[in-house]
Amino acid sequence: MATRLTLRELTDEERNELEIMAHSRTQQARMVQRAQIVLGCADRERPAHLAVRLGVTPATIYQWLHRFNDQGLPGLADRPRSGHPPTYTAQQKAEVIAAALTKPDTLGLPFGSWTLDRLQAYLNEHKQIPIKRSRIDEILVAEGLRWRKQETWFGERVDPQFAEKRGRLKSSTRLHRQGRSSAWTRWVQSRPRVSPVKK
Repeated sequence: MATRLTLRELTDEERNELEIMAHSRTQQARMVQRAQIVLGCADRERPAHLAVRLGVTPATIYQWLHRFNDQGLPGLADRPRSGHPPTYTAQQKAEVIAAALTKPDTLGLPFGSWTLDRLQAYLNEHKQIPIKRSRIDEILVAEGLRWRKQETWFGERVDPQFAEKRGRLKSSTRLHRQGRSSAWTRWVQSRPRVSPVKK
């Protein structure tokens, strides 16, 4: 049968520090929560009830209780992450850049433009480069590249003569002046516009 883990006696200084952390509006949320866990246990709140109240698992309660018992207040801080962030060779970076500058349909892919998700999937599956979306973006930005703005609907129009067949636009439709733009701009996800319903 497992031994029940209980919180050791708090010093006055520890309780004071924990109270400040638990009610802080500037402290990181995870640190506030850890202080609340220790204070809840110090006030004899049952771990199961405390877990429900704070929206965490009982295992999380015991983890921070154990860390505090062993290390005191410093034990509530994040530990340094082990290992180094992944690094990529010049060849791998070149593959990322080359893929981003290549039209997906010329690679036999069923879409006409890249997104970070599509580029990540392609690099993982076809180039065997395990890379995160954020890292792809960093590599492209470091190279001075930005996501190209969409000029058409996701690839080529089905009918190239669509504009001619459609005829003139209604006068109520505003025409947008084409301003100068660079070949590359940073990808910005915009919300679709909703037109008011005419009565």
